[in-house]
Amino acid sequence: MAEGVRIVSLESAGYVAFAATGDTATGEYQCAECGYGVAVQRRLPLCPMCGGSAWERAPRAVSVRGPEPLQ
Repeated sequence: MAEGVRIVSLESAGYVAFAATGDTATGEYQCAECGYGVAVQRRLPLCPMCGGSAWERAPRAVSVRGPEPLQ
């Protein structure tokens, strides 16, 4: 690491926080192995596509505004 550089958090340094199958979670997650997405409100499951047990928060979707209505 370069001198004088201080990491405030692992996320700000580019590390991803992972959650594991069975962890209590709310929101959208992606399987760390295959990218399959789930929306959960209780506990993270095993990935139904690949059987993976590591999950990461899904990136937030960017809201796109539709075209302006014709007048």
